[in-house]
Amino acid sequence: MPYSPLPGFPSHLHAIAGRIRLACFDVDGTLTDGRLYYDREGNESKAYYVQDGLGLKLLQQHGIHPVLITARNSLSAQKRGADLGIDTQIAVGDKLASVRALCDTHGIGLDQVAFMGDDLPDLGPLCAVGLAVAPADAHPWIAERVHWQTRSNGGRGAARELCDVLLAAQGKVDAVLARFGA
Repeated sequence: MPYSPLPGFPSHLHAIAGRIRLACFDVDGTLTDGRLYYDREGNESKAYYVQDGLGLKLLQQHGIHPVLITARNSLSAQKRGADLGIDTQIAVGDKLASVRALCDTHGIGLDQVAFMGDDLPDLGPLCAVGLAVAPADAHPWIAERVHWQTRSNGGRGAARELCDVLLAAQGKVDAVLARFGA
């Protein structure tokens, strides 16, 4: 039985989601809840949602290249990307330039890129890509400029929603489910 994108995903975006080959994700506020924790020595930590990580791996396994892009010099983001085996770019000053360079590397246009971000440092790529997405708790100035806003907050399943939509729009859900015994 074929699956359709998640309820609430606008039907006019199905075809766009079906063309996505590169999915870029901001880290803080998108893959995390945006909170930073510091220990007594000043070491930073943050939490990542396991379901989001599985979604990123599923994209990778089904022909959509996931990339983490953060403006912060974040060892945590580097570690998360390494754990998942996906490309991670840290300390990125110009996220749009980074996305353009990724497009050149992969031989695709910006219209084949999805970008998920939650705040002003993400505005450049969000205004340029084929599918701009924000978590439910994104800053209002971002929320009003994206194509779609997830039902879940950043760091609590927002990235997984986008991953599931892309997989469904590209007819890959049956293959994903079969891999897990369905």
